[in-house]
Formats: sequence, C-alpha cells, structure tokens
Amino acid sequence: MVWSPQSAANAYLDTVKLCKDVQESNSPIEPESTQFLSAFAAGMSAQHIVEVSPQASQSTVALAVAARQTGGRLVCILPQSESLVESKQVIEDSGLTDIVEFKVGDPYKLLPECENVDFSVVDCKSESYTGLLKLLDMNSAKSVVVANNLLGEKSGLGGEWRSLQGKSAVRSAKHPIGKGMEVTMIGKSAEFVMKDSKGLRQERKVRGASRRRSRNKSAWVMKVDEVSGEEHLFRIPQSI
Repeated sequence: MVWSPQSAANAYLDTVKLCKDVQESNSPIEPESTQFLSAFAAGMSAQHIVEVSPQASQSTVALAVAARQTGGRLVCILPQSESLVESKQVIEDSGLTDIVEFKVGDPYKLLPECENVDFSVVDCKSESYTGLLKLLDMNSAKSVVVANNLLGEKSGLGGEWRSLQGKSAVRSAKHPIGKGMEVTMIGKSAEFVMKDSKGLRQERKVRGASRRRSRNKSAWVMKVDEVSGEEHLFRIPQSI
C-alpha cells in the first residue's frame, strides 16, 4: 500500500462535513479522533477495514468515508443486536450504506472471520478488549491496529504481535488523541526506522507526545518522508 496525501485530505474533509450531522446518544467521540482515523485509513489506501464498537458512531462514519475514498469496505462488528437498527440509521443518514457491512454477535467469534485486514479499530471501553486485539488477522505487508478509548493508564498491544511470528516489524505508540489512542503499525522494518548521515539506524519517535490533554482545539496531520517512507504524526494547535 502506498501513502496517498490526496486521499487522506479528501477523507479528512468529508469526515468533517458528515460528522457534524451525526448525533450520538452516548458520550461523543472527539472530532480530532474521527478526522485522524479517516485520513490515516484513506491515506494508506486501506481496502479492508474492520471496527469493533458497541454501536455505529462518528468513528464508524469516519472509517466508512475512508473506505469509500479507497474503493474498499468497512465491516462493523456490533456485540448487541439492540444497537443494529440505530447503527444502520446513522450510516444511512450519512449516505454510506453501500460501504458498510454490519455483523452482530460475539466479537470473539466474528473477528477471526475477518482475514488480512488493512486497518482496524477496536473500542477499548470493554475490559475484554485486549483479547480482541490479539485475535485480529492483519495484513503482514502493511497494516494498522487502533486501540481507541484507552482511558488513563490502559494500554493496547504495546508492540507485541505474536501471530506474525517475526515476519513483520511491529511498533506501538499511545497518542493523546480523543480519550487515548494506541496506534500499532505492522509492516517491513525499513518503514519504521531511518538512517542518519552516518548510516546508523534510528528508531522513529513521536516527539512532544503527552497524556495531558490540551484545552485548545487542534488538528492531526500525517506526513510521509518521500525518501525513507517514514510516517510522521504532527499535532497542529489552532491557538496557543
């Protein structure tokens, strides 16, 4: 998969527009979180996107927007059938019905059916989220796992992914996006490191990351180094 700045930008703008009309009965997901998910999934040209969530939300709309941009599809797994009608309505109101497939039932049984996933998002409010993360069958060439709503000291995969058996490099980092989000990137080791002028390997680091949330509005921007292929995450505040 090749990074597409144009797809990322298009998905970002579409998500901003559509999510303004999405009203949620539970605590709303912060806009910056949905915009980040949509731009990231679309920018990396993800075709097979999977989400595990109690109900369709702004994040579902964001991922569906990304799938539409890439010509892919979103599978949304709902643990409870009670949320299906409302979830379908959210997607229908957003004009994304043809992009989303809902599956209702035990995520532990349904998730293994999703193979070679490019981009996945798991809502980690449930205490059983760790087991779900380990069940994911991800694309070993290049894929992303997002553990969303990691409140407080909660952690996700932490860079561990035994199912790949050393075939790919894995790196995880927790970011102060929304209520806490861990992004795990899976792929070739060359994509996660770069060489300095002396030829020494340097691990990619996200500078300035903090668990303390700013009161100021901000936007998240992904920038890809055209030479190294390294992906950089920047937080741009609208006010200081």
